[in-house]
Amino acid sequence: MRRAASMIAAAYALAAVAVATRAASPDSGWMADPRSGGEATTDVETRGAFSQHAPGLTTEQLSAFAFGNRIFSTSWVEAPASVEMFDGLGPFFSSRSCSGCHLRDGRGRPPDGPAEITRSMITKLARVDDHGASRPDTVYGSQLSERAVQGLTPEGRLAVRWSERAHHYPDGTHAALRAPRLAIEDLGYGPVERDSRLSARIAPAVIGVGLLELVSDSTLLALADPDDRDEDGISGRIHWLSSDAGTRRAGRLGWKAAQPTVAEQIAAALAGDIGITTPAHPELERAAAQHAAAERPSGGEPELEGRPLASLIAYCRTLAVPGRRDPNDAAVMRGAHRFVEVGCAGCHSPTLTTAESEVRALSRQTIHPYTDLLLHDMGPELSDGMPEREAAAAEWRTPPLWGLGLAARVDGFRFLLHDGRARSLEEAILWHGGEAKKSRDAFRGLPKTARNDLLRFLESL
Repeated sequence: MRRAASMIAAAYALAAVAVATRAASPDSGWMADPRSGGEATTDVETRGAFSQHAPGLTTEQLSAFAFGNRIFSTSWVEAPASVEMFDGLGPFFSSRSCSGCHLRDGRGRPPDGPAEITRSMITKLARVDDHGASRPDTVYGSQLSERAVQGLTPEGRLAVRWSERAHHYPDGTHAALRAPRLAIEDLGYGPVERDSRLSARIAPAVIGVGLLELVSDSTLLALADPDDRDEDGISGRIHWLSSDAGTRRAGRLGWKAAQPTVAEQIAAALAGDIGITTPAHPELERAAAQHAAAERPSGGEPELEGRPLASLIAYCRTLAVPGRRDPNDAAVMRGAHRFVEVGCAGCHSPTLTTAESEVRALSRQTIHPYTDLLLHDMGPELSDGMPEREAAAAEWRTPPLWGLGLAARVDGFRFLLHDGRARSLEEAILWHGGEAKKSRDAFRGLPKTARNDLLRFLESL
């Protein structure tokens, strides 16, 4: 059985294959374990909590972390420039630097309304055929760039308009929910194709990606239940990615688990978000109508490679995960039991383990990310209408919950779900549908005090 019918009574086992089972007993170790990232846990709780390196790095690894931090934080400029390492921006881009979207290595935020320019959100574009396959828009490609180097017209501007509605609990209390309506305005190179769709996505936090990269495919296979054989209504599946060599790898990073490694996630973001080429992405998307852009000089072919690129990858891989706060608090412990009881652990698996790594703090660690890294159908209300590789429009990777309670302190705000529509933990839960509907309804049916305990537990992560 992938999940037990009665989650509180089931035994929580740390198996030899390092599988975090969906069932958990009241005395499960994860409920009181403050080390969310195993040895890669930091005790820092300030605004810099997401920017700490994993403990125990070697001198060489610390050097790579520091150099990678510089590359992550430095703004790129148009080529040619006096600082050759950081020239090659664009010519179309969403941000000038990695930290422009991931401020202090945290998550992004959506605009407040149609007049506000997006700063840490990207807009994906796709045409979807009758078979559900997606292709880039022929004019603007797979991602809209809202900024351009001097002398060029940006591709366009995302306008977000919010509509709000009340959600009523069975006990008579209520909460406010909001949903975005997306439009592209001020298009610079003609209209998008008539059948193109939009998907707005905020930047996720960077912490812990090196640990998640080391969770084995066999672990994910043991967690997956694509045919729902245990008939619990949850059918998480691996986002299998095919390579040019004909092999398959499990995707695990990004909102739809569309990248299998930190290196590939970074290369895709550099190309799509900043307009920086790498050996993995030696060419950028460019519309046929953008003749002036094609004549702009590059910052090299590719623009980032070798030690600088390796250091940027090492930096992201070795970012530490903040430890939990107050895990033994009575309300937090009650909330942990509720987390299991209503079925949240069915997708947000409390415990995983990592494979061997040359970075000691990442190697063979027992971690508590609260994710199974699988795709789940979250229902029509969270569908963005846009398939991505093998992920359907309504499917999203279970997002890790570690660091959740510090997000507002680090970023100065906390917006949740792929498009940032949820302004609180409560709102995020209430938007759950599809495979998570049963758990959402169980949460709705709890007394308010019990709901508050569950939210208090999430704040401790």
